[in-house]
Amino acid sequence: QVQLVESGGGLVQAGGSLRLACAAAARSRGTYAMGWFRQAPGKEREFVAAINWNGGKTDYAASVKGRFTISRDIAENTLFLQMNSLKPEDTAVYYCAVDWTSPWGTSNWASEYEYWGQGTQVTVAS
Repeated sequence: QVQLVESGGGLVQAGGSLRLACAAAARSRGTYAMGWFRQAPGKEREFVAAINWNGGKTDYAASVKGRFTISRDIAENTLFLQMNSLKPEDTAVYYCAVDWTSPWGTSNWASEYEYWGQGTQVTVAS
């Protein structure tokens, strides 16, 4: 079982930056892929970015590619999402998630992730 706690959300002006963090605590040691998803009011949860267990492979949604960067600190069991050039359409609750069964992958599908955090709100003002 993995517990995830996100932090770093907040209110920012369009064009600004935020850095999200997700601290992971697992009862058993293991390697796992991680991802960020987001959900805006009235919309489906959507994929943002993913990273495999050793950070050697990443994937991004087209809407954030070139603006967002996913990374992880394996020793500290922490996942990060650096968000630059933020737009009002980036406003959403951001969730981190763990894909325990496919550590080498970077799945875009929420159904592939077994564990989820509670989310952190990101609001981008125009």
